[in-house]
Amino acid sequence: MPSPVPARLNLFLLYVADPLASVAFYQRLLDRDPLDAFPSYAAFALDGGYVLGLWASHRVNPPPPVSGHRSEIAFTVADDDAVRSLHAHWQTLGVPIEQPPVAEVFGLTFVALDPDGHRIRVCPR
Repeated sequence: MPSPVPARLNLFLLYVADPLASVAFYQRLLDRDPLDAFPSYAAFALDGGYVLGLWASHRVNPPPPVSGHRSEIAFTVADDDAVRSLHAHWQTLGVPIEQPPVAEVFGLTFVALDPDGHRIRVCPR
């Protein structure tokens, strides 16, 4: 049976300790300003009509678990050379790298961390 209300999966939320600090971080990575930036919430427009929301964890209801990250967000790039290039660029920005470039079954990949320890993977499409 089809849904009576059209719904689109287009908002991805990360719970963060300090949304304004996370805004500064993602502003550098995305090379764009946020759509909205408040003390407890900020949002960035992403390509394809998607939105990345950064929500102060102390304001989320019901409260999120206090530990454990079992997911990643990922940037896909054209090829392994683009992975290497973005890794070098993020290093110049001072982005913490959890895993340097390594070959996986799907291609070259690396993992960075945002200010709250969320994993950010870069890999080829």
